[in-house]
Amino acid sequence: MSQMSVAVEEMELTLARKSWTAYVGIVLLGVFLLLIVARAIWDVSMLAGLISFAIFSAFVVYRFLSIKSVRLYSDEHGIWVYSGVLPWEKGVHGVKWRDLDDAVYFKSMFSWLFKSYTMRLGHRFTKSSEIILTHIERGDQVVTAINSRHERLVRSESLA
Repeated sequence: MSQMSVAVEEMELTLARKSWTAYVGIVLLGVFLLLIVARAIWDVSMLAGLISFAIFSAFVVYRFLSIKSVRLYSDEHGIWVYSGVLPWEKGVHGVKWRDLDDAVYFKSMFSWLFKSYTMRLGHRFTKSSEIILTHIERGDQVVTAINSRHERLVRSESLA
């Protein structure tokens, strides 16, 4: 293995983000809230309509940014998920390479059709520490890459 490939593997590497399918639900909810509910409230009272429109808009934007903030990445220590929009929500959780049991993705016609998969990163010791992510773009390829890297690390006995 060349020095360059070793240096690249030791750096932080973004593996995946949410697929466009993760946004479908919030777009549909936004259309319903903003065009139907807020409009109905507006017909009763203009002030209540403005307030509800502002609240619904803020909620839709927040949910959109929350979905956009999810990032699965790996480094020399393990696999991590970063998420959060507001300062008190931002954070990282993950599984260290030495504690990773396996990475799997779940197949369905929907996931195959839209290349948007649910994936699970298992923890060897506790089920409560596993990571489950939905609507991951190219999740099948991400799982293959994670399992390949984990296997290389196990074979090279570099897990401490």
